[in-house]
Amino acid sequence: MKLAFILDPLEHLKAWKDSSVAMMRAAQARGHEVFAIMRPALAWRDGAVHAAASRLTLRADHRDWFEAQTPMETPLDDFDAVLMRQDPPFDMEYVAATWLLERAEAAGARIVNAPRAVRDHSEKLAILEFPQFIPDTVVAREPETLQGFIERTGDTVLKPLDGMGGSSVFRVRRDDPNRNVIVETLTCCSARSIMAQRYLPGIAQGDKRILLIGGAVAPYALARIPKPGETRGNLAAGGTGVAQPLSARDREIAETLAPILAARGILLAGIDVIGEHLTEINVTSPTCFVEIAQQSGFDVAGMFMDALERACGA
Repeated sequence: MKLAFILDPLEHLKAWKDSSVAMMRAAQARGHEVFAIMRPALAWRDGAVHAAASRLTLRADHRDWFEAQTPMETPLDDFDAVLMRQDPPFDMEYVAATWLLERAEAAGARIVNAPRAVRDHSEKLAILEFPQFIPDTVVAREPETLQGFIERTGDTVLKPLDGMGGSSVFRVRRDDPNRNVIVETLTCCSARSIMAQRYLPGIAQGDKRILLIGGAVAPYALARIPKPGETRGNLAAGGTGVAQPLSARDREIAETLAPILAARGILLAGIDVIGEHLTEINVTSPTCFVEIAQQSGFDVAGMFMDALERACGA
């Protein structure tokens, strides 16, 4: 198959741990052709969506890990699948890319994940569809509502709706002298909605990333354990990733969501579970393939390629 990956600049990818690189290496190992596209290259012209695509050769070396051929202007429906793997922020340029990819999809291109599904599933707000699994949660922009929630719970996590990697996530206690300014800053003085959730002590055992692939559940999670003095478990915030088998509750949550998301065109999702509670549903560029594979021996990239090949009828 010919597989195109829409990526961040290749020289910025950390090949020793990047899930997209793991996918591309697994694809090449199976004899598939791998191409890279930069999101700014997406363009509609002559009645179709095109992009400059570079054929890649992947190497095992983590520093000199790829060789890229000269980019060639290519309509997206020339590929067997186009995988949108660029990291957020999910800003208007990201939304514009989903609109273009949706036009390519209408012309016959297979886009993974489906662009409309990505657009419809806010990585923070999508959990509200599954209230049976989530912690006590409020989404609001008015300070009275947010302050009332902090007062009621006593210990709260506040986060923006468009962040990633734990950026701008605050833990606020009832007696925090900075709580007013934190609420003002995150909401831009009531101009932006944010999410407030009851603080979950289970974060001490890790913020578990569970991968849903092709309607099935990977058997291991990556528990991202906060460093001392830190509330956030995100690897980008210094957390330590520990692969572990799924608990009964993990599996209950994951097996409920997996077929629902797959039916909507989300071939790959990464859900976050703290203790007994679902906290996020990640659909843009879920990660943790490499850490899980290295620690558990389970071939996550292989599971993903199996699902992609089935989806493409290969």
